[in-house]
Amino acid sequence: NDPDTKASVSHDFTCTCDSDMTIVKIDGPATCTKDECTTTPCGTGQTCNDPNTSPSSTGDYTCTCANGVVTTGGNPAANMLHDFTCTCDSCTCTNGVVTTGGSATCTNDECTATPAPCGAGQTCNDPNPAANMLHDFTCTCDSDMSIVKVDGPATCSSDECDAMPCGTGQTCSDPNTSPSSTGDYTCTCTNGVVTTGGAAT
Repeated sequence: NDPDTKASVSHDFTCTCDSDMTIVKIDGPATCTKDECTTTPCGTGQTCNDPNTSPSSTGDYTCTCANGVVTTGGNPAANMLHDFTCTCDSCTCTNGVVTTGGSATCTNDECTATPAPCGAGQTCNDPNPAANMLHDFTCTCDSDMSIVKVDGPATCSSDECDAMPCGTGQTCSDPNTSPSSTGDYTCTCTNGVVTTGGAAT
């Protein structure tokens, strides 16, 4: 900037640094600096260093991670993408799922547990197998789909006499209606003859 452009006035021009407007030199070039670290180009927890603060020197700053990894002219995280691994709950998923470059998706299908969470003759369903969604599985009786229990085995019954396995005029009785108990029903004729697990003769 030349504040007085008269021919009789000379050596009064000033040079001001674009990088720092407070640095001004009269009658000659100013000594400017441009520390690229002032724009905080590095990531959280990283140390920035600009070895050459000349305005003409750009992209030479370094970012140093706490573990010693150093990159020049950029954030280490920006130069090393998709090489990190994430695991759920700060550990590997119980089913071994690990993904690279993003969060792992841990699942915990409670129906696959050993021993099986539902009883014999029941169907297990886990509507949300996310690792943090527990105790939401259901047990449904195969013999009666309307009998459903959440977070535990259902109380099912399977009366074999419902299928009318005995002959005409015979009385059917199932002493144990547990779904796991089969073939123990009895058929009794009017004359008192009794057979187990089949129609009486």
